[in-house]
Amino acid sequence: MNRNRIWYGGLVIITIVLGILSRRISGLPEFIAMYSGDTLWALMVFLGIAFVFKNVSIKYVMLMAFVVAFGIELSQLYHAPWIDAIRATTLGGLVLGYGFLWSDLVCYSVGILIGGIIELLMNEKS
Repeated sequence: MNRNRIWYGGLVIITIVLGILSRRISGLPEFIAMYSGDTLWALMVFLGIAFVFKNVSIKYVMLMAFVVAFGIELSQLYHAPWIDAIRATTLGGLVLGYGFLWSDLVCYSVGILIGGIIELLMNEKS
């Protein structure tokens, strides 16, 4: 595996923009509005890990993305003043989230699986 960092960096930026827009655009179907942001966040984690570790397998990238995404979600069960202060900032809230939701774990799984499928399809065309 030898990923093109320019391509993956661009995909990370596009995914971030789409994720932010999913929270800002009104009139989206309720299902899309509720779950697309978390799904795109996990896709961005997958793409970011693929960007950093450009020569590792898709399975490794997916495993690391699951560890990061699920780890951050589980960290939302912990509430101390210092971490809640970070979560209260815009960037802290986007990265760390606010509160634990089981549905987020499903969204993260879907986002990471989408990343894996996209990468498999890209490799088939190469």
